[in-house]
Amino acid sequence: MTKSFENRDGWIWMNGNFIEWKNAKSHIISQGLHYASAVFEGERAYRGKIFKSKEHTKRFFKSAKIIGIKIPFSEEQINEAKDSLIKKMNYTDCYVRPLAWRGGKIMGLSTTNSDINVAIAVWDDWASYFKIEDRKAGLRLITSPWKRPAPNTAPYEAKASGPYIICTMSKEFAESKGFHDALMLDYRGYVAEGTGANIFFIKDNDIHTPIPDCFLNGITRQTVIEMATNQGFKITERHIMPDEMKKYDEAFLTGTAAEITPIRSIDDLNFTIGDHTTTFKFMRDFSDLVNRSN
Repeated sequence: MTKSFENRDGWIWMNGNFIEWKNAKSHIISQGLHYASAVFEGERAYRGKIFKSKEHTKRFFKSAKIIGIKIPFSEEQINEAKDSLIKKMNYTDCYVRPLAWRGGKIMGLSTTNSDINVAIAVWDDWASYFKIEDRKAGLRLITSPWKRPAPNTAPYEAKASGPYIICTMSKEFAESKGFHDALMLDYRGYVAEGTGANIFFIKDNDIHTPIPDCFLNGITRQTVIEMATNQGFKITERHIMPDEMKKYDEAFLTGTAAEITPIRSIDDLNFTIGDHTTTFKFMRDFSDLVNRSN
């Protein structure tokens, strides 16, 4: 059973200092908590080195800029802090979570004079977003009643806390129905993504994936597109209607925590699963890539 995240041993980097895990706290009165005024990153370290660390940090700063947070550290300082924290925690393979949020100096919707906090935490018992046995067997998804909003209603290019409430509600809906995750459609009815991962579909040598025009263009998503293209697969980014999914043989999710995770079914539609599939090949290739990069 996963240990409580509120009561652990170890260290968290917070506002430029290493603080004991149990003492890394923010007051209950803060704009970050009350108004979801925060941005974050999800990263993975393999063999002691974060995969695409600089790319994640650049997105962290981009997300902050989009919602009006000015991070009081440089990208280089954040990169160094992440590496130092992993070493201090004596981890090799772990999950990395940078977070920036507006604190409690002022309260209300005005952010003009807000104070900004930045923290980084790492942990090694969240090996994947999904259980290993579920990944091998393939995930069962159900279409969520909640949809990704239009790009002029939410900061979709920012990994910001606020929009994730839609993902949380979709995940809860799926699990309450006995499924592993939910397929989210967008405001137009097109296939969008999972609750915390991008989605791909395979037919022979062709791979199709939704255009990220109202959801986050994941770093793992970009990595998989590059990897598959280099292997000779044809990648098509396009708008996909739900009834088109039946044309594909395989489907999988991608994300920092999910890595590459095969999908067994979406609603009543089944996909091919097994060690012989392209998806399982990609899983092995991705594992080789992230470990070789380090």
